Amino acid sequence: MANDRIETALSEVLDRITKKPSPPKMSAALRHAVLDGGARVRPKLCLAVAYACGDQHESRLAAAAAASIELIHCASLVHDDLPCFDDADLRRGKPSVHAAYGEPLAVLSGDALIVAAFETLARCSAGNPIRANSLIVDLALATGAPNGICAGQGWESEADIDLAAYHRSKTGALFVAATRMGARAMGEDPDPWTTLGAKIGEAFQVADDLRDALLDSEQLGKPAGQDAVHDRPNAVAHLGVDGAVKLLDSILEGALEAIPPCDGDKALRAIVRQQAERLVPVGVARTVA
Repeated sequence: MANDRIETALSEVLDRITKKPSPPKMSAALRHAVLDGGARVRPKLCLAVAYACGDQHESRLAAAAAASIELIHCASLVHDDLPCFDDADLRRGKPSVHAAYGEPLAVLSGDALIVAAFETLARCSAGNPIRANSLIVDLALATGAPNGICAGQGWESEADIDLAAYHRSKTGALFVAATRMGARAMGEDPDPWTTLGAKIGEAFQVADDLRDALLDSEQLGKPAGQDAVHDRPNAVAHLGVDGAVKLLDSILEGALEAIPPCDGDKALRAIVRQQAERLVPVGVARTVA
């Protein structure tokens, strides 16, 4: 059900931003960036929190929040892969946008997806303008500076990296946005949901470090070993594989404990466990109790 809502919402956005007179090559690049291959982890988390907070009637605002988060995530991947950053030719098992359509269209497509994310929320403001406005602020804080994904990417240009700030921004920001926006879309106080998003973001970063170190490019669907190539700080280099797995287990236990009391907490716990099993490479994964 969540998958269908997310894909429908994303398709509606793409239909809107790729219709004539949009340049055909750019339209193709936009679809290439969003469709086919994404796990949709962040929008699924957003809808899971919304459901836990009472979204049993498929709120249009919750779906828009989920789609907007995924659009920002897709835009960040397009930009991350550019030659000026990771210079990656593979993403989600297919050519990255700049590899398929050229660097200029990759820059423009990423920019267009960011704008589309905020437009998606703004278009839902008529029904509940105060709530929609707050969602726009949440997404902006997760996207820009000083604590959003742009700031996270910016840390890679510093000689001395604040590792906690780097991970909080580059990886954690959109997970925090997902939990907060899922709650806010349903009219709930988002603050109790912040820790859950932060913990899941932290776990995702450690799991990503493990996958980058242990899997090959075919398994990952993107270039492997990038932390070593770019000399990025990461959990495996700092703690070793066993230490990183233990850290991941500890973080995920903390995420389960951070779920606020709500009618849908059991279903949300199951989703967190499911994501934990999916994230870690086979052979090192452990069951989270």
